[in-house]
Amino acid sequence: MNRSKIPVTPDPARPVPSGCSNFKLHQLMRQFDQFYDAELARAGMKTTQYSLLTHVVRLGPVRPGALAQAMKMQPSTLTRNLQPLVRSGWVEVNAGSDARSRSVTATDAGREKRVQAQRHWKQAQQQINRVLGETRVVALHAQLEQALELLTAHGQPEECTRHGA
Repeated sequence: MNRSKIPVTPDPARPVPSGCSNFKLHQLMRQFDQFYDAELARAGMKTTQYSLLTHVVRLGPVRPGALAQAMKMQPSTLTRNLQPLVRSGWVEVNAGSDARSRSVTATDAGREKRVQAQRHWKQAQQQINRVLGETRVVALHAQLEQALELLTAHGQPEECTRHGA
């Protein structure tokens, strides 16, 4: 039986993704980072530092591996990102429950710094809510959470390509 290929006409009611999702997310993140970094700089922090310190305060004392997993980041990235917090005296990395484990905890200065920075984070979040509209921010959060769940369930890609290459 000879099956000829029938051209498929796109359904105008069904949107088709266009462009590179990775690139678009990076563009969005750069825009978001500008809002948050400008505010958090007033507390002497970067957005990545605030996020990491917040996780340490909430989860600590915590093993570095568990912290990396909770933040969905590579352990080597976590180790690198912890260094400025340790140097600033906001976080300590100590021996864990056995000779091979370690434990990450926030210091009193770190908890105080987080409270200070949290006010600025809230200002940035309120500014994002005003610019985008609360309804859009709620929808964006839902879409991002769903995408994270789906990608996590799918697992890591065997081969990663960037920007459509």
